[in-house]
Amino acid sequence: MDLKEKIREAGIVGAGGAGFPAHVKIDAEVEYVIANGAECEPLIHKDGELMERFAEEVVEGLKLVMAATGAPNGIIGIKEKKASAVEALRQATSTTEIKIHLLDDYYPAGDEVMLVYEATGRLIPPGGIPLNIGIVVNNVESLYNIANATQNIPVISKFLTVTGVVKQPMSFVAPIGISLKEAIEIAGGATINDYAVLTDGAMMGRLEQNIEAPITKTMSGIIVLPAEHHLVERKGRPAEIMNRIGKSACDQCRLCTDRCHRYLLGYDVQPHNVMRSLGYSDLDADYWRRWAYLCCECGLCSLYSCPEELYPKEACEVSRRIFREKDIQWKGDDTQPKPHIMQEYRRTPLKLLVRHLGLTEYDRPAPFVEIDYSPRQVRLPLSQHIGAPAEPVVRVGEKVRKGQVVAEIPRGQLGARIHASIDGTIKNIGSEILID
Repeated sequence: MDLKEKIREAGIVGAGGAGFPAHVKIDAEVEYVIANGAECEPLIHKDGELMERFAEEVVEGLKLVMAATGAPNGIIGIKEKKASAVEALRQATSTTEIKIHLLDDYYPAGDEVMLVYEATGRLIPPGGIPLNIGIVVNNVESLYNIANATQNIPVISKFLTVTGVVKQPMSFVAPIGISLKEAIEIAGGATINDYAVLTDGAMMGRLEQNIEAPITKTMSGIIVLPAEHHLVERKGRPAEIMNRIGKSACDQCRLCTDRCHRYLLGYDVQPHNVMRSLGYSDLDADYWRRWAYLCCECGLCSLYSCPEELYPKEACEVSRRIFREKDIQWKGDDTQPKPHIMQEYRRTPLKLLVRHLGLTEYDRPAPFVEIDYSPRQVRLPLSQHIGAPAEPVVRVGEKVRKGQVVAEIPRGQLGARIHASIDGTIKNIGSEILID
């Protein structure tokens, strides 16, 4: 069985964000395979802890993908500040030609477009993907899972950081399908009664109202904050209020654009122009919405750059959704992107960003802890990835074993398998599979 099939059987998806099925991503011939260990989200530490303790597996996964894609070059992108993880990777790569590319501590160093440029000097075509320039990028946890797949170990657990107002900030491996509440309790529980939960980071993550929501294959962290924290208030503001404030208060200062890392790389992303769309009717607004098309929604414009604390990122998000619904594509003026002369000098230091977000008191280590947690039940969403939801292959009342396939990729469609993360009985099947 080849690697692609092993990955498909294991249900591996991109563990660092959108959850693109990994077996599809490696079905190509490329020149470079890049391991993304940048981990630029404030307060999240799980990738650094993984690389420090499981460097051999990460490197093995990288070597496997290099062999499968015929890539002669392998690069690991990691921040220089993660000294212990860097040293572990140096030892793991000592007998290989794999290079370690050290990154400065800025946000968003982990954006795929930024990392590719940093590591290779190449720019992905506007609206394109790394494959267009002979590159495949995988998150380091995905590579760890790929190494496990060769040992017939499916994805039934997730590396996670739980931090903020919890008794013991930590990173650990959680069974997929346990609740946010359970994960917080593993970290000793919240230290205050009135708290809010951000999933997947302070910048690109979201405010989760349901603490019973399950851990998925793509989740990277849980940040527990006081309910009255300014970041919680901003992320909880209704869209119509965001739009009304933006329509009336934006003074077109351009700071959101001038500090945008993709604009600085030469892509035609201009959030200040997108803000103008808020004052127009739908058809006229499309003219201004186009400058959102190449946005990666990193949140820097809304949560750092805007001096009036408006919502250019959210305006871009809405514009991109509307363009998808209308099947409109816009990639700029068709010229090859050329980095701005100030690109290197307008990067946003992570420490400065953390301070601006009001998170300095929570910016502390979350060391890896081996836990022995056996949940009573898990809820497995059928859509934990890009593509079609997985189709259940079990029935209510059926007994399943840990690691058993419970949902399969629909025939002929993009998707990923789902496996049971505990032994138990199927209690319910809907948009999720409940195992008890």
